[in-house]
Amino acid sequence: MKTNTPTSATDPSGTAGATGGTGPAGAPGGTGRTVPGQRPGTRRGTGPAAPAVAPATARRAGLLVTLVLGGLTALPPLSMDMYLPALPAVTESLSAPAATLQLTLTACLLGMALGQLVVGPMSDRWGRRRPLLAGMAVYVVATALCALAPSAGLLIGFRLLQGLAGAAGIVIARAVVRDLYEGEEMARFFSTLMLISGVAPVIAPVIGAQVLRFTDWRGIFAVLAVVGVLLTLVVVRWLPETLPAEQRHGGGVGTALRTMRGLLADRTFTGYVLVGGFAFAALFAYISASPFVVQDIYGASAQTFSLLFAVNSIGLTAVAQLNGRVLVGRVDLDTALAVGLAVLTLSALALLLMTAGVFGEPGLFGVSAGLFALMASLGLVSPNITARALGRAPHAAGTASALMGTASFLTGALAAPLVGIAGEKTAVPMAVVQLGCGLAAVGCLLVLCRPWGRGAGARQP
Repeated sequence: MKTNTPTSATDPSGTAGATGGTGPAGAPGGTGRTVPGQRPGTRRGTGPAAPAVAPATARRAGLLVTLVLGGLTALPPLSMDMYLPALPAVTESLSAPAATLQLTLTACLLGMALGQLVVGPMSDRWGRRRPLLAGMAVYVVATALCALAPSAGLLIGFRLLQGLAGAAGIVIARAVVRDLYEGEEMARFFSTLMLISGVAPVIAPVIGAQVLRFTDWRGIFAVLAVVGVLLTLVVVRWLPETLPAEQRHGGGVGTALRTMRGLLADRTFTGYVLVGGFAFAALFAYISASPFVVQDIYGASAQTFSLLFAVNSIGLTAVAQLNGRVLVGRVDLDTALAVGLAVLTLSALALLLMTAGVFGEPGLFGVSAGLFALMASLGLVSPNITARALGRAPHAAGTASALMGTASFLTGALAAPLVGIAGEKTAVPMAVVQLGCGLAAVGCLLVLCRPWGRGAGARQP
């Protein structure tokens, strides 16, 4: 973005090009250092000759960028959650078992994981816009093919392609934020994005359920294809390039692999990546299992499921806003993260005890309360873990975002089939997977990140 207009920590305009920040030992981007290709004495994200922009114009441009980034981060939950109320219907339409149809979710997640490894380094080399637009175009085509899939096998394949293409929006949205923000401002902005993107999981199942009233599950993918077209047009019109040419990395696959190896050599960065991955796996265990738990085990309708899903998503979004507006700047990011992980783990433990019958038959209300607490805890985990991980990689935001996203989606893809391993009549596997993921995330935070240990990343990013 061509602006020298600074913004305050509370301005989610997307125009701030903050200086400072800490990264891995020897990483560029810290206070008094420069990133590759940056002229000494210039700010990241602006050139020395960047024209001045009136504050009102800068705020307007920043708001548009914020909305565009929110749309890009909303696309994955739209792709997943609009489809959830239709899963039981798809199993009947394609004459495939539920375990097979859950692979359509796994395939989409796997595609998003692998796609990020390609798109992230590409965005560090060629800028953010070109890889994003290419990915969005392929996403639209793949989504249209999903609507036409005649069998479960082809639907799984098309969902894989949809995920590969949709990865562009996920990884580049995070990289753009890293281009613009540092430290606590970055955590605050990610919380703001969750307010925008959080609308998607709230309304997506509701939209999906309403679409099913007028058409079948194929209509849901037709709607998603239209959404993809509209979002592509919005990106073309309103998302500027945020990575100047002088800050882009040269080289090919070898350079990308060396950058990834250097990032993963930083124990603290790797720890945060794993924490985020396990937390996402707990979330996706809920996403993949909840349609069957709520509708098949507890006999709720698709409309009831969509409403419960919306309530849980509202809880996640509300806690994210509490984090961004109240906690950031007052509470250490690692402390807020640890509280979120503790609530996640305890909620999963409560769900396991309830679904195993330790307290008798819990009913839909008890299980829903446990799932609500688990989802809400992610409002503390997600923005803070993203800010802490990307804060350690100012020199390669696209690649770091790719590694973080890949770890999250791979663990989510592994969690999806595990929740149905004991069949469709018990929710115990879902709770077991969630508890295991919560414990693993806590372990990675304490052992690898060591946020309160001696000289182990205790500083803010």
